[in-house]
Amino acid sequence: MTPFLFSFVAIFAQAAPAPAAPTGPSSMLGTIVPFLFMGVIFYFALIRPQQKRQREMQTMISALKTNDRIITNGGIHAVVTGVKDKSITVRIAEGVKIEIEKSAVVSVSRKDAAEPEVAA
Repeated sequence: MTPFLFSFVAIFAQAAPAPAAPTGPSSMLGTIVPFLFMGVIFYFALIRPQQKRQREMQTMISALKTNDRIITNGGIHAVVTGVKDKSITVRIAEGVKIEIEKSAVVSVSRKDAAEPEVAA
């Protein structure tokens, strides 16, 4: 046998077998508690805030009305001119109207559209 192989075999020959895992309710409880704790942390850190944002977006979209200023997810600034079931008609410039899905709305401002805009 080569010296390397001999030392490798000698190390594993001296290794003691692993002790048997304890059985019973205490080991099961010790296994489940960390997973439950991580689940609670994920719920309060990720799931709950996301659900809150979705509820806020849904109420904002359902409250859309004529003359609301909106910004779409594509970056279009527009004024709502008509509201339908799943879509809205918006004016993006004088004489230019388009129809978009309500789900494309990112933010709403309740300012009156009749206010003059200041050119910079």
